[in-house]
Amino acid sequence: MEFLSSYPITSALIAANLVASFFAFANADFYEQNLFRIGNITRRNEYHRALTSGFLHVNPTHLLMNMFVLWMFGPVLERIFGPVGYLIVYFGALLGASAWMLYEKRNQLNYSAVGASGAVSGVILAYCLFYPFNMLYLFFAIPIPAVVFGVGYIVLSYMLSQREKAVVAHGAHLGGALAGLVLTILLKPEALTSFLQAVTGG
Repeated sequence: MEFLSSYPITSALIAANLVASFFAFANADFYEQNLFRIGNITRRNEYHRALTSGFLHVNPTHLLMNMFVLWMFGPVLERIFGPVGYLIVYFGALLGASAWMLYEKRNQLNYSAVGASGAVSGVILAYCLFYPFNMLYLFFAIPIPAVVFGVGYIVLSYMLSQREKAVVAHGAHLGGALAGLVLTILLKPEALTSFLQAVTGG
């Protein structure tokens, strides 16, 4: 209850993902009507899919992984931005992820994807901008400075997104991460200044 009262936006986002995803697990029609599919968006103008797909997941493991990361990093951004700014970053990253995939897969009308990974990527990269030398733990075991993780995440996501038969939507991770960074800088320009001073020792 303390987490709920202290971080109501993060709690609401997690709850929305849990409710939508578990409902979709039990309702194939709901899942089909709300997942991200290129053809339905570009040919049938079903633009809602760019948003609703970010609250659906392939399976419980996929869901719990994204929600664990959001639970870890979301409260930090909620404190920094406040409710409105935090929601702008979260949903901006989600839509940035969808926009990237729409462009990248524009000729693959049957391409489909789901997941909060794009939005969560934006949250993680925003965190890295504020705390570049905080340690993140790769695979929950290997300590790595946030700035190194952030740069590596963007580079690796781009490289993997170029693979023709990638199962994971790495382009969505990249689009969400970049959108999260840009929105963070627009909302909190001082974050970029402090980041540059921290990494350059200025």
